[in-house]
Amino acid sequence: MPTQPHTAFLPVADQLDLITKGAAEIIPPAAATAPDGLRARLEDSRRTGIPLRIKAGFDPTAPDLHLGHTVLMRKLKHFQQLGHTVIFLIGDSTALIGDPTGKNVTRKPLTREEIAANAETYKEQVFKILDRDKTEVRYNSEWLDKLGYYDIVKLQAKFTVSQMLEREDFHKRFQAEESIAMHELLYPIMQGYDSVMLECDVELGGTDQKFNLMRGRDLQRDAGQKPQIVLMTPILEGLDGVQKMSKSLNNAIGIKDPASEMYGKLMSISDDLMWRYWTFLTDLPQSQIDAMQADVASGSLHPMQAKKNLAHSITADFHSPAEAAAAAESWATQFQQKGVAEDLPVVEISLASEGLLATDTTEPTLRIPKLLQLAGLASSTGEATRKLAENAVSIDGTKFTGRTLSRKALGDEPTLRLGKKAMRIHWIE
Repeated sequence: MPTQPHTAFLPVADQLDLITKGAAEIIPPAAATAPDGLRARLEDSRRTGIPLRIKAGFDPTAPDLHLGHTVLMRKLKHFQQLGHTVIFLIGDSTALIGDPTGKNVTRKPLTREEIAANAETYKEQVFKILDRDKTEVRYNSEWLDKLGYYDIVKLQAKFTVSQMLEREDFHKRFQAEESIAMHELLYPIMQGYDSVMLECDVELGGTDQKFNLMRGRDLQRDAGQKPQIVLMTPILEGLDGVQKMSKSLNNAIGIKDPASEMYGKLMSISDDLMWRYWTFLTDLPQSQIDAMQADVASGSLHPMQAKKNLAHSITADFHSPAEAAAAAESWATQFQQKGVAEDLPVVEISLASEGLLATDTTEPTLRIPKLLQLAGLASSTGEATRKLAENAVSIDGTKFTGRTLSRKALGDEPTLRLGKKAMRIHWIE
């Protein structure tokens, strides 16, 4: 007789809605019915009441983190929220090698003292996301520093040089006749050995970590363990929406940024990037994000409000709800003062104007091309439609490319801008 699902865990479909949000690749695929697939592991966990063991490793090579670093931490949090055991692994021993991912030169090694200092800073910052009391913090020096010469040779013997050169970073450097230090070849093996020692069910990493993550599966299989599920997340773009978030590129939002600065930076991102940030930097399930995006597309939610909600959510995570609210109020005051300083002309528009209201909606909804024409910003609805498609229209400072927006979402006195021309609307009911 089959056992009943354990009540401590949500149904697997609900767990996958949160776990797979923002995942670039899962190996084996989440939908797979294989006995070692993610769905099967979750079903087994729910049936037995035994949580999965989820690991993400971080080498403490820099003291300060930005939001791009938190994508993996947030995914750890999702597993934690679902009742699974999360392991925040500090690679204090692997940091002595330096992860060669994405590097065309050998990393400069850190001292033990630098690694220890950075690790303490990491822990301070990561517990802004994870629950300190429910997080298993481990250091891979616990087992790597105990390996003897014989043990390391045995591990190396499980792989060939040609396998190591399949790694893109090494392959490029080999083809370019650039140096590859012998100790760098050890890094993927040692990361894989971490998974054996922690008996991981799932390991998280960026898409650039795929080679290393797969070595964990190899070594676990060799050790008689079930190979871990590999869940990879993409690299997060910075404020410019183009290059990866990096302090050196001046497009990063630091975890330690003051609340007002963090909120302001988030309000500066594009609408397209906003949805990626909703996915990678919040705990909202993907189904709810999709519903919100549909509301913006239909005009029932203004993109500016969606962005304000995002900025408040992220700022509150790293500061507090009260500080996030104060930052929002400060930003709104500055924005409004900017609008006053521009001394924009005001045009009165009647909601009864012919062709302005859409007739196929349940609540009062305005046709934006017609509104732009009535405001004198476009000579015709055709020109307005073209300008919307060219991303040349903004409403209250936020780019808008839709065709309709609800009266409620537009607000009481919205500011419309088309190119260099702007107008404030005063409604006549």
